This record gives sequence, structure tokens and C-alpha cells, in this order.
Amino acid sequence: MNIRDLKLFRHLADSLHFGRTSQACNITPSGLTRTIQRLETELDKQLFVRDNRCVALTPAGQIFRNYAEDVIQRWNELQKSFSTDSVLRGELSLYCSVTAILSILPEILGRFRETYPEVHINLQTGDAAMALAKLQSGEVDVTIAALPDKPPPQLEFIKIIETPLLFIAPARFPETVLYAGDGAIDWQRTPLIIAERGLSRTRAQRWFTEEKIQPNIYAQVAGNEAIIAMVGLGCGVGIVPALVLEKSPLQDQVTVLDAAPRLKPFSVGICTVGKNRVNPIVQAFWKTSMAGSHFKDPGLNRILKKIE
Repeated sequence: MNIRDLKLFRHLADSLHFGRTSQACNITPSGLTRTIQRLETELDKQLFVRDNRCVALTPAGQIFRNYAEDVIQRWNELQKSFSTDSVLRGELSLYCSVTAILSILPEILGRFRETYPEVHINLQTGDAAMALAKLQSGEVDVTIAALPDKPPPQLEFIKIIETPLLFIAPARFPETVLYAGDGAIDWQRTPLIIAERGLSRTRAQRWFTEEKIQPNIYAQVAGNEAIIAMVGLGCGVGIVPALVLEKSPLQDQVTVLDAAPRLKPFSVGICTVGKNRVNPIVQAFWKTSMAGSHFKDPGLNRILKKIE
């Protein structure tokens, strides 16, 4: 086996999807399949359980994944030690939502690229709720994420901004929100659109449980933009961070509900795990992020003033 085979295995162990891994790693699906089969033959162990519908790691695959991550990290350190000059080179893998790209990353990445032009940025985007999972699995070096109430062990965090969680309603369909006799929102009749996973879902569920309310959940979706879109169409009331709403092209289609409860705000920032800090590239990005941790966004300030 070689280092490329180990990197292909690690990516597949994270994605559990032959098509996505073959596309991301620039290899044909048949070539990827042959690589995995060759590894399994060398180890005399089955690494994946696969059929037409799903792919999963076997117990042996879980053990080999830890081995592969360790070898890849050591290989990267070896390559850096062979460098004959002081110029920082290599790759930084980073995962975040589209909102983070539009709001938080430009200043930090701009300074980082100016200082370390030889470092390649491997940027992945997706549902913000998946950020910490991507980090813990070793798929990426750094993420932008909301700090959970109980941070996982070894998580290191630079706070960039605190953003409220907002209840939003359709601007064109005010009848979507139903009220009780006392003027409070009737959550048992008002349709609610909620994230299928993540911190906003956790905090909303906690509030409803504390208030002994069984909400009328209309839909559970992935991604805050999907929530804003469905709310704008009049499907129900949603919960999104103010930072996301401020950057959304659909913000004019929704309105913030003043009568809704105030949930604990998000602390959003740069995340990595302790073992990554030995990587000089991660160290450099960390230092750059620390220098730019004072976030300013006039658009977000306008959203916050509306809800004060």
C-alpha cells in the first residue's frame, strides 16, 4: 500500500460514497474499487460492507481508518521536515457553510493568502450542522461552526461572533402564525420548520420541552437557507441564526417574530482539534484567525437592531 491508497481509503471512510470520493479524488469509480480491493487483499480483512444502497465501515475498517489517519499525518510532517526553505507549503482543508464564506472567511482568508501564498486551500461547503462531525472524523483540518453547549474533548475554538437565533415567519402570509387567546403564539397549531440536526434544533427542542409544548412540526430540513425558503413560501415558521438571515437573498420574504421566545445565541468561530495544532499550516491559519477575531458586519447590525 502507498500514501495515495491510504488517502483514498480515508476519504471513502468519511464520505461512505464511492461516487463522491472518486469525483473528489480525481479517480474513476472502477479505479477506486480496485484500490479498496487491493487494500483488503493485503490486509486479508474486509474494510467496507457495500451493496447497491449503502456503504459502511466494518470493525476492521474502523481500526484501519485510525491507522491511515496516523500514517497520513506522519507523512505530512515528514514532507515538511524535508523542505529546504522557510516558505510554508502544503494544503489546508476547511469546511464551512456558504454563509460563513460570505461573511466570516473573506477577511481571514485574504490575509492568510497574502502571507502564505504557497498554501493550497481545499474549501468544502455544506450544512453548518455537519461542521464538527467533519472535523472530528479527520476529513478537514479546520471548520467554522457554532460552539455546542458541551464541546467535544480536544476541541479548540476562536470566537468570531455571537449571533442570535431568530424565529421567522412569512412576510406575505401572516395568517400562517396562529395565536392563542392570550396573544401568545399557538405552537400546537402554527406549523414549524426545523433543522433536521444541529444546535438550533437542540435549543429549540429544549425550550419546547421546558415549556411542556408539543410543537406542530411541518418539516425537518437540512440547511438554514432551505428553512428561509420554505418560510418565505408560507409553509410555516422557522428558526435560523441572524447571521444567516442577514446574508440570505430571501430575507425580504420573511419577517422576524417579536412574540417568539429568545433562545440562547450561537457563538460562531474557527474550530480545530488539539492534534491538528502541531501542523504548521493549521498553526499559521490559527494565528491569522486570532488576529481577525473582531468581526464587523453592518448588515448584521441592522438585523440585530430590528429585534432589540
